[in-house]
Amino acid sequence: MDKIELETIKLIGLALKTKTTNALGQSGIDCGNLWQKFENEDLVGKIPDKLSDDILAVYHQYEGDQTMPFSYFIGCKVKPETVVPEGMDSLIIPKGTFQKITSRGVMPDCVANTWKEIWNSATPRAYTADIEVYDQRSKDWSNAEVDFYISVR
Repeated sequence: MDKIELETIKLIGLALKTKTTNALGQSGIDCGNLWQKFENEDLVGKIPDKLSDDILAVYHQYEGDQTMPFSYFIGCKVKPETVVPEGMDSLIIPKGTFQKITSRGVMPDCVANTWKEIWNSATPRAYTADIEVYDQRSKDWSNAEVDFYISVR
């Protein structure tokens, strides 16, 4: 696990309209539904001024730790001056220190298993913004790689 500094990132995409929680698997349902909407509407193709086709999923606005409600966002990195199209949302991830972890395996299980490892680890989490990066390596669901950036103190 590597600690790295990330500069401020602007994303355009879709925000979950209400906070969700990990209790009773609710976040899996809510986040899964947002992913379906994001993909069904081909938003990657509609986001202006993308810096890449990588998709970032962001857990943010935590009300405490992972057992408390949080916000969720899916989008792509864009130039800071990019105007948000109607029907989409934006999110600014502030500059910060992150722990990088790479998840490997069958999707979506590898992602869920990595979160369980993070929750059970001694990582000094900051609970500001946690990011999953879906790039070319995550396209093969039978052998995927997803980078996680966990905000740390």
